[in-house]
Amino acid sequence: MYLETTSTQKIKGLRKRIKAVQGGTSASKTISILLVLIGLAQSDKKPTLTSVVSESLPHLKRGAIRDFLNILKEHGYYDDARWNRSDFIYTFETGSQIEFFSADQPDKLRGARRERLYLNECNNIHFDAFEQLEVRTREAIWLDWNPSAEFWFYTDVLGKRDDVDHITVTYLDNEALDPQTVASIEQRKNRPEWWKVYGLGQLGEIEGRIYTGWQVIDKLPHEARLKAIGLDFGYTNDPTAAIAIYDYNGGYIFDEILYRKGMSNKAIADALATYPNALVIADSAEPKSIDELKTYGVNVLPATKGPGSVNQGIAYVQDQKCSITTRSVATLKEQRNYLWIRDRNGKVTNNPQDYDNHALDAIRYGIGVKKPGLLFA
Repeated sequence: MYLETTSTQKIKGLRKRIKAVQGGTSASKTISILLVLIGLAQSDKKPTLTSVVSESLPHLKRGAIRDFLNILKEHGYYDDARWNRSDFIYTFETGSQIEFFSADQPDKLRGARRERLYLNECNNIHFDAFEQLEVRTREAIWLDWNPSAEFWFYTDVLGKRDDVDHITVTYLDNEALDPQTVASIEQRKNRPEWWKVYGLGQLGEIEGRIYTGWQVIDKLPHEARLKAIGLDFGYTNDPTAAIAIYDYNGGYIFDEILYRKGMSNKAIADALATYPNALVIADSAEPKSIDELKTYGVNVLPATKGPGSVNQGIAYVQDQKCSITTRSVATLKEQRNYLWIRDRNGKVTNNPQDYDNHALDAIRYGIGVKKPGLLFA
C-alpha cells in the first residue's frame, strides 16, 4: 500500500498553477504526484484529461507508468478493461483519463488540450516542449526533478512568472522508506556533490561533469555496425550493465542491453544470446565469471587494466562523437550525473567518482577494443 508521506502532504498543499517539486533521491516525488493525480481523476465531477510526460517512452515505462499501475493495483483500483495498453491511457469510472506520452513526439506536444499536466524529470525535457504543453493545459501543471544542474526552470520560469509554487523535498520527507535505503543514502554524506543534490535536494553545479555533448537518438540507424559489448559485473548491491557499442558515421552509438541486479552468469549469457558471436569485453576483476560465460558460448575477453587506465579510457571516450539511444535509461542517468570528485576546498580534481558508473565502465571496456597501447578498464 502506498502511504501518504510528508512529501505527499507538501505537494497537496501547492496552490498555484505551476507546482514545481525539486528534490533528492527517494523523496517520493513521482509517487506523491501520481497519488494526487489519481485522487483528482477519481473525484472529478466532469471528465478531465491529464497528461503525464517524460523524455522518452522507455523512461516512462520504467518509471511513471510502472508506478501508476502499481499504485492502482495495490489500492484495489485497477481494472484491466480500463487500461489501453497501446495508447497508454487509463479511463476512470468518472470518465476522466490519465495518458502517458513522451516529449519526443511532436504531434503529441501540439495535440489536444488537457486539464492537467505532469512533466516527470522535467530537467531532461526541452523548454520548447514545456511551452507547447503548458499553453495547451487549462488547469494545473506539476513538475519534478533532481536538481543536478541549472536548467530552464531556474532561468525562464522561477521569478519570471507569478503562478509558480516551488518546494524542495528529500528522503526525510518519505516516511515509507525502509531503513536499509535510508542507511544507503546516508552512507554518501561524505560525497559533497552527490549529497548536495541527492541527499539535500539542493541545486548542484554542472561544473565537473565528465561526459557532455552526447546526442540522444530514437533508434539505431541501419548503417550502424556493432563493434563490441561492454560488460560490468554486479549482483547484490550493484547492477550488471551490458552496453552494445556501435560504429557509426565517425563516432559511436551506445545502446543499453542490460542494467539489473541479481543477475547470474547464466542469466547474463541468456541476455547476450540475441547478439550471437558478438565480442564482449568484460571487467577483468572477475576471471571466474568470464570463464563461466565462455562455457555458455559467450565470446568474451577481459578488459585490459593498468595504472591510469580509468582516466585514459575516460579521455578517449570524451574525445569521441557519442550518441545514445532513448531506451538506454539507466546509462543516460549515469552519464548526466557522472562527475569529477572535488577536493576539500571544493575544487574539481582529475579523479572520477567511483559509484553509479556501472554502464559507463562497461562503455570504457567495450570502446577500448583494438586500440593498441591504450588501457580502458
